[in-house]
Parts: sequence; structure tokens; C-alpha cells
Amino acid sequence: KMMARLESEGKTTVCVVVGSVVVGLLAVADTPKAESSATVTALRSMGLEVWLITGDNDSTAQAVALELGIEPRNVMASVLPGQKAKKVSELQTRGHKVAMVGDGINDSPALAQADVGIAVGAGTQIAVEAASIVLVRNNLSHVITALDLSKVVFARIKANFVWAIGYNLVLIPIAAGALFPLSHMRLQPAYAGLAMAFSSVSVVLSSLSLKLYVRPLIEEDGTIVREALCCAWCSSLMAKLHGLMGVRYSPVSKDDSAYSAKYGVKVRGESKELVDGLLGNEDL
Repeated sequence: KMMARLESEGKTTVCVVVGSVVVGLLAVADTPKAESSATVTALRSMGLEVWLITGDNDSTAQAVALELGIEPRNVMASVLPGQKAKKVSELQTRGHKVAMVGDGINDSPALAQADVGIAVGAGTQIAVEAASIVLVRNNLSHVITALDLSKVVFARIKANFVWAIGYNLVLIPIAAGALFPLSHMRLQPAYAGLAMAFSSVSVVLSSLSLKLYVRPLIEEDGTIVREALCCAWCSSLMAKLHGLMGVRYSPVSKDDSAYSAKYGVKVRGESKELVDGLLGNEDL
């Protein structure tokens, strides 16, 4: 009964035997990272389904899943190292796009099998080599940053593509004299060259604007928040863009409690850039 109770709490029980008599029990458990529960909640709020694949027994796995907010049906327990990749493949055959997060040698085959393998930077070298993305910091909440940044970058690529195609579809016929029969106006070669250069420059400037990317912060309850941008209009625009990408956006000011808890300081006005430079170098 005691063993069953301990295992229901997510602990692995080891019996201490002297001769043929059990004289004691040792309960061993891995403590989930402090940010694990909030990260799982944030992932679910983004519309993602979170699964737990572990080599621990089912009772231990279910206890950890309950603590982290993972649904019991999304738990795969007693999985041997060689079977993790097979489990990932099973999810893929169901039509899922799978991102696998791991840090050990046992996770390497699954990281390679997944559509996106995410290795924790503190993990083994072989796991890092097998992954598509490596989190430099040993912090699971950076999974949210990786996914969010990938959406922002891909959205910018699509926007650049649409802009470049539309721009050229309009101006190339004009440069070729399509308007001449109607208006007897032609675009001078020099201006046509400038227009072509502007097309390239505008795409480059659009890409460089990714430097303004603001990493999301994860609150203890799993809410995704961001530092407010330079003005209310920019914050409103970012909120709409992230709404289209399926990411909840709750702008906060630099002196908000989330920012203060992150850096341990309150930041106002002209001090923002200085503190970001001194303390914000962990980004990405």
C-alpha cells in the first residue's frame, strides 16, 4: 500500500532488503522544472496538444502529468529509449505535426524523427546534434519563444513575398509602357531603375524590422505577455498580427511586475535601452 501511494505521487520506489526481509523503502522522484507547468499551459493556450513520453511507469507518469496539466490520454509511459521515435512516428501517422523536446541520449532518435526537434542546451551533445532547434538556456519557457519567433519570421517571409510579387506585377508593365496608349506617359529608365531598387530595399528593411521582435514572457499561470512597444498604435498592430498567428498578446509596460521579476529591477523611460543592453543579452 505504501509503495502504491508513493508511486501515485510520481515517485519511483526502491525496496531495501536485508537477507530476505524488506526493512525499508526509498522514494526517488525528479522534480519538474519550476517553469514546466506554466509552459504547458502556455502551449495549450496556443492551440497545441502536449504529450508526455517517458520511460517511467504509468502511475508515476500520470502523477507528473496531473501536476503539469497534461491530459491523461496524452501520456505514453514505460517507453524504452528505442521506442520513443516509434511513438513520435505513430503521432505523425495520425496526421499530427510533432515537435519533440528532449535533452538526453535516449531522446536523440525521437528528436531526429520529429518534424521539429528541440534540444535543451544543457542536454547531451548527441541530442543537440539531432535537434533542429537548440535552446541555449536550460529553460523550457524558451520553447514558447522558439515557436513564437518561427511564426513571426515565417509571417514576415510571406508578407515580403506578397509585397514583392504585387509590386513587380504592377510596376513592370508600367515600366514596359503599358500606360502609354492611354496617357502617352512613359516611365523614364532612370526612374524604373530607382523603382526596382526600392523593391529590394523595401524587402530588406522589412526583414531588418525583425530586430524589433519582442520576446514573450510567460507568467506563472501560463499567460503569454509582451513588453509594450513604443506607442499604443504599435501595440495594437502587434496584438492584431499575433491574433492572426494564434498567439495571445497582452502588452505590458517595462515597469510591469513580469519584467521586474525577470530582471529584478524596475525600468523607466531612458533607462530601457541601457538595462536591455546590460541584462537582456540572453535573448535567443
